[in-house]
Order: sequence, then structure tokens, then C-alpha cells
Amino acid sequence: MFDKFKKEEGGEMTEERIADENANMKSRGMSSNETAGEIGIVELMDKRAKLEEAIDYVGLMIKNLKDKRTVLEKDIEEESIDIKNLKEKLEKVSQYIEEENRGIKELAHKRQQVENEADEVGSIINNLRDRLSGIDRIIDNEGNRIKKIKESREPLES
Repeated sequence: MFDKFKKEEGGEMTEERIADENANMKSRGMSSNETAGEIGIVELMDKRAKLEEAIDYVGLMIKNLKDKRTVLEKDIEEESIDIKNLKEKLEKVSQYIEEENRGIKELAHKRQQVENEADEVGSIINNLRDRLSGIDRIIDNEGNRIKKIKESREPLES
């Protein structure tokens, strides 16, 4: 009996073929329930229905996984964009720090120049003070000589 089903259309059972087979069995005096039960067609159909349900369930699981993957891809892309933005901000901060460091070095160099100029001015002032002190001594000495000369003349004039 199985050989007959296997030969026809690859052995696949359709409801039409089952009905035809049941009719053949009735004509031979067998009931369709007895025959179907004996060869296990009902169980086979139940298994097929359960397999179809399982395939539908697996399909739903695959769809859910695809949806989850899509959400994850979107989240990862958003995180990637956020990280790129943070990286750009950090690069700007780094550039700012470098500019500030250059500015500080320039200020330190300018301060050093001003300090050197102040030292030069201090040296010039000290030099001029020493020269003025020298001139002041000379003037004092000359003033003392003139005083002595005047003093020595006064007794003569008296």
C-alpha cells in the first residue's frame, strides 16, 4: 500500500488522494478510519501540522531576531556617532590645550624679555647712579676747595 503512495507524485499525501484511497478501501470492505489508523496517516498528518506550527514559530523567532539585530545595529550606529562626536570634541580640547601651552610659552618668553630689559634698565640706573655719585663727589671736592680758597682769602682781606 505504501508503494502506491510513494510512486504517485513523490509520495506526498494530499487530502484529495486520502479521500480517493478511503473510497478504494471502502469498496474493498475496509473503513477509512481503520485503514488510516493502521497505516498511520492521521498521525502523519498531525506530525505535519505540528511541524508546520514549529516552522511558523521558528519563522517568528527569526523575524524577532532580525528585528532585535536591526535595533542593535541602530543602537550601535547611534553610539558610533556619539563616540565620533566625543572624539571630535576631545580633539578640539586637545587643540585648545596645545594653543594655550603655546600661548603660555610665548608669555613666558615675553616675560623673560621684559625681565631682561628690566635688568638692563636696573644696570643702567646703577651705572648712572654711580656716575652721578662720582660727579657729586667731584662737585663736593670742588666745593670744598673753593671754600678753602675763600677761607684762605678772607683772613687776608680783613
